[in-house]
Amino acid sequence: MASYILANTEVTDPHELQKYVDRIGATIKQYGGKYIVHGYSSHPETLEGDWKTKIITIIEFPSAEQAKVWYDSPEYSAIKGIRERSSISSILLLHGV
Repeated sequence: MASYILANTEVTDPHELQKYVDRIGATIKQYGGKYIVHGYSSHPETLEGDWKTKIITIIEFPSAEQAKVWYDSPEYSAIKGIRERSSISSILLLHGV
């Protein structure tokens, strides 16, 4: 069953984050994932509640296990620090139904 990585990201260093953006797509594809919502092209609109959204990204994987394999992979681990240094992010794993 499909699962999703959801990221809500506030960019603190756009130049540095671009290095991450340039490399993450290949890691996602390598592990069977695909973008559902790509952060820079999304424009979230709060319909209810107190969401403080910035940039939203949603990535679909065939399963929760595969999403975790990608997240813990050497390829993603090699660039994850770039995101951590250049943004403030909240990351969720959502299980599909």
